[in-house]
Amino acid sequence: QVQLVESGGGLVQAGGSLRLSCAASGDILSINDMGWYRQAPGKQRELVAGIARSGMGNYADSVLGRFTITRDNAKDTVYLQMNSLKLEDTAVYHCYADIWRNDWSRETYWGQGTQVTVSS
Repeated sequence: QVQLVESGGGLVQAGGSLRLSCAASGDILSINDMGWYRQAPGKQRELVAGIARSGMGNYADSVLGRFTITRDNAKDTVYLQMNSLKLEDTAVYHCYADIWRNDWSRETYWGQGTQVTVSS
């Protein structure tokens, strides 16, 4: 059994900052890619940022230069630092992790989602 638990969402004014965290726990041998998707009401799910185990990250054009993704492999945790937040960043943010379990099976797991609301 593997769980991803997110934290750090909330309400913030435009121009402000939030930091999301997502910790994986359970039957984990190793974690490959981790990252964040978001989905706003009436919109398609969007990849926000992903990060390889090496630390190499990739970003959606809409957040490039404002968001930073990092991870702590010792803690099986991924972070998303969000600065200069805009109204259009309002969404439910879901973390994901590509996990090898101890039985050498591999699966992508998802967090339950955390709401980020940016107000004017």
